[in-house]
Amino acid sequence: MDAPGPATPDDLTLALRTAAVRAADAMGGGVALLFGCDLDGSNLQLRAAAGFQTAEAARAAAEALFSRAQGAAIDGGEIRVEDPCEELGTAGAAALVLAPLAIQRRRHGVLAVGAPAPPDESRLRAAGAAAAGALFRLDHAHLAAEIDALRGEATAKARTAEEKSDEILKLSEQLFAQDIQLLQNNEKLGKIEKLKNDFIEKMSRELRTPLNGIIESIISVLAGENDALSDAAKASLRSALDDGTAFLRTLQNILDLWRIKQGELPVEIQDVNFREVVDEAIFSVQDTLGDKPVEIEKSFEEPLPKIRTDLAKINQVLFMLLDNAAKFTEEGRILIKAAVRDGHVVCRLEDTGIGICADDQQFIFDEFYQVDELSSTKYHGSGLGLALVRDLLVLLDGSIALTSEVGKGTTFTFQVPVQVVG
Repeated sequence: MDAPGPATPDDLTLALRTAAVRAADAMGGGVALLFGCDLDGSNLQLRAAAGFQTAEAARAAAEALFSRAQGAAIDGGEIRVEDPCEELGTAGAAALVLAPLAIQRRRHGVLAVGAPAPPDESRLRAAGAAAAGALFRLDHAHLAAEIDALRGEATAKARTAEEKSDEILKLSEQLFAQDIQLLQNNEKLGKIEKLKNDFIEKMSRELRTPLNGIIESIISVLAGENDALSDAAKASLRSALDDGTAFLRTLQNILDLWRIKQGELPVEIQDVNFREVVDEAIFSVQDTLGDKPVEIEKSFEEPLPKIRTDLAKINQVLFMLLDNAAKFTEEGRILIKAAVRDGHVVCRLEDTGIGICADDQQFIFDEFYQVDELSSTKYHGSGLGLALVRDLLVLLDGSIALTSEVGKGTTFTFQVPVQVVG
């Protein structure tokens, strides 16, 4: 059996990014920075990052942690927990975990992981496993490079051939053993990923199929105007229909978030009439508004031409933001403003709802975040909608911002790069 060749730079980059993602996930939605360096701890540089909303945020955090990362890379030793820095943001506000990437006397860098909550032993072990994976790939790449250098030196100088051959042989044996382990690890990881994907897809089928059947049955009964049903029974069915529809939407949000994280939610570009998208979203939130004295108004900056973007995702973003405004606005109005400027569609949603306090605004786009237990019970919701809005906009290279004042309302503004048609 021939040993596989050394990993390419692209393979190594992907492996380091994967290790950073796993480390961030191990902390329950944290952030991770993976630094690589020379064997003497010099030339430390950022090799991969995960969990940050923008590349600028990752670079700022790397710069703030540079000296601590360099110290950990030089010192080596065990994984340790330290105080975080503010550049890690809310996802790394509780603790900084430093995992030196060193084996024997070979030092390759450090994995720095920010945690949103104090990490327990299981999370530290998971972060350590991610660091071990990164260390393995870095050491593998270093050994391969060292073999190439020794071979070149032996060829160029034509001296100490026997000693160099012995050294090359020993390193080749180590590299071969690591190649075999790498193949085994990749096979195991592939099986694990397949199991996770199969579980998600099976959960989707097993839950959505009967749920759709239940919803269709309720609609059929209500549409039949069955006089045998009392008003109370009809009201109960309508309530069940609302709950079922909300649950189906939550399930779809979970699946969409999963597919985005796995890189399996494609962007499909087509011609879009944004006026029609707004009208469809307004129609879709009528059930959420019910009989509340709330008016939805539109204001378009002319001209508002057709654009090219992902219709389904833009529709989903606008609906979730409008549904959120309708849910938390008891009276007054919701104003939707839209314009196409400088190659971007810019949309602003203003409501006169309950508002969001300043302390909660920094967490509002986090997955499963609820302002408080009372609002969760009163208004219902899983805390996934705004997290999915953020991820969908990032997928489209867009952005979102909010301003809010308690008791006066909230404004969300998002923008997405588009092509203007015509």
